[in-house]
Order: sequence, then structure tokens, then C-alpha cells
Amino acid sequence: MAVDQEGRRLASVGNRIRKAREDRGLNLHELARLSGISAPALSLIETGKRDLRVTSLLRIADALRIAAGDLLQDNPAGAVRVAARGGYDLGDYK
Repeated sequence: MAVDQEGRRLASVGNRIRKAREDRGLNLHELARLSGISAPALSLIETGKRDLRVTSLLRIADALRIAAGDLLQDNPAGAVRVAARGGYDLGDYK
């Protein structure tokens, strides 16, 4: 996966975290307190500048009272995403 695509995905997850936080009326410091993750680290996560661990994602999701998967999905709930091409191209991973 290209680095720029990874960056876009991190930014997308970060945007969903920020939106969920704002929708719940929480500021960054309040989410930090609820999740046990520092406000500066959360800021980096929300801006897509820091790759978060699964444990951090779970702590954030628990603090926001949302399913962790909802923070990862970039498609509407219930929608099935079909790959544009079938199968796997393992030639990219030599």
C-alpha cells in the first residue's frame, strides 16, 4: 500500500474520531481523560499524523461509546464494499 494512501486512511479514521467526539460534545482534553490517551497524542491521531494501535482505537471507541469498527469504516453502516478487482495480486509483495 502506498504511503500516501496510508496517510489518507489515517486521516479518514482521525476525522471520524473527531466527528464522534464533537457529536458527543467532548473537547480533546475530556476525551483524553476518558480514554487515558494524552490530548497531544489524540490530536495527532485526529489529524492523521499518528498511526494508532488497536488498543488505542478500542480505548477511544469505549470512551466515545461507539463500536471500534464504526471508526474504521469509510462506508455507510450496512453497506457491503466490493473490491474493484477480484482476487489478490501478490506480485506487489515480492
